[in-house]
Amino acid sequence: MGKATGFMEYDRQTLKERNPAERTNDWKDYTIPLSDEEVRKQGARCMDCGVPTCQSGMELAGTTTGCPVYHLIPEWNDLVYRGQWKEALRREHLMNNFPEFTGIACPAPCEGACVLGINEPPVAIRTVERSIIERGFAEGWVVPEPPKTRTGKKVAVIGSGPAGLAAAAQLNKAGHSVTVFERSDRVGGLLTYGIPEMKLSYDVVKRRVNILEQEGITFVTNTEVGKDYPVSTLRADFDAVVMCAGATVHRNIDVEGRDLKGIHYAMDFLHSTTKSLLDSNLEDGNYISAEGKDVIVIGGGDTGTDCLATSVRHNCKSLVQFDVYDQKGALRDEKGNPWPQYPRVHRVEYGHKEAAANFGDDPRAYAVMTKKFVGDEKGNVKEVHTVNVKLKIDENGNRIREEIPGTEKVWKADLVLLAIGFSGPDQGLIQKLAVETDENSRVKAEYGEHATNIEGVFAAGDVRRGQSLIVWAINEGRQAARECDRFLMGTTMLP
Repeated sequence: MGKATGFMEYDRQTLKERNPAERTNDWKDYTIPLSDEEVRKQGARCMDCGVPTCQSGMELAGTTTGCPVYHLIPEWNDLVYRGQWKEALRREHLMNNFPEFTGIACPAPCEGACVLGINEPPVAIRTVERSIIERGFAEGWVVPEPPKTRTGKKVAVIGSGPAGLAAAAQLNKAGHSVTVFERSDRVGGLLTYGIPEMKLSYDVVKRRVNILEQEGITFVTNTEVGKDYPVSTLRADFDAVVMCAGATVHRNIDVEGRDLKGIHYAMDFLHSTTKSLLDSNLEDGNYISAEGKDVIVIGGGDTGTDCLATSVRHNCKSLVQFDVYDQKGALRDEKGNPWPQYPRVHRVEYGHKEAAANFGDDPRAYAVMTKKFVGDEKGNVKEVHTVNVKLKIDENGNRIREEIPGTEKVWKADLVLLAIGFSGPDQGLIQKLAVETDENSRVKAEYGEHATNIEGVFAAGDVRRGQSLIVWAINEGRQAARECDRFLMGTTMLP
């Protein structure tokens, strides 16, 4: 490494943030870039470890460890330290088509597996990653690179989320003519309509989509394959199909009063806000509004955090987030959660900071289970009844939640947002294509091969693996593209 002692000389520094109380008055990026010199110091903290676990994506104890796209992290950290930004960008793009997406919205399992992180704050990998790609766009280094020749083969990619975009980008590089079908009115899938503007701006998505279009990829929006575009036509018009439609069936909550008005899925809330914001700066009113309401978010993950941040910008009256788990500690449990597993520790994310700045305290309530919803005479939700729970292991080794007597509580609520994830992919297109599914309703396709039981039809991303990370979607899109190319040409040069 260029600075062998950098990890001893420099403290970890991530992107700065705008004032939480002020930034909730707009929908702009809540972060502030570091200077080039500050980023160089972060690159210098990469410590030339013998085995760079950060770049070796795997699954340990049910969580992702290291980077699933096998990012060449030590290489581009070193190049940034040396001031060789353009070469760092080239190395970054070798393994990841969209470092701007992962640099913003990936939870960074690479940092959890960083060797320095064993006993020091890990290298700020995600900050360096994002800084490289933003420097690349600013300098004009990210330009369209259309293939020199075309194969004459046509491929349909269904879904324009990260898996679909990655598959399309790779197949286009191989010279195939690629058409991406998206049922929404804008390209990007959950990148566009599942992550709020202040966290991942649509301009960032569109910037990359423009590059892909200039490279020759065709995007068809407002078109649901199997409904607006018949499957028979799809199979007749294309030599191969890559399914990247995601896992969009919401996980529900089965409690009394669930059918009351004012209870919505988190993604419906986020989608409607982003669409209205992009269409009219919210002036059309076509969104689920939290303005003046007592809001309860059920679910302690990233989507729940996004709901907090969005609700604050709507000027909600109050805000609470239920987490069914106990509050985690500040440090990882070395026995139950050892390095290099992804650290299960207490985090204060951007939405928590914003809620605290506006309402005076962290909005989370831990070990809380919803028991029922109660409505008013007009069928609108007005209360959420809960009880605290503790996790126990039964005689069969199953994890169960036991209610704690005397902890019952009633919460006032005008708006309830369910941020508890997705149960699997929509079955409509799957059935029309006649592809096999597994016991969890996901498309059955072997990881690394991605071929379904129907010749010429491949699957990648959440539609195959279930709800997962952006970085896994990119990994699978790239792999499915490689195997699709092999199917079409008999051999492949794609990585």
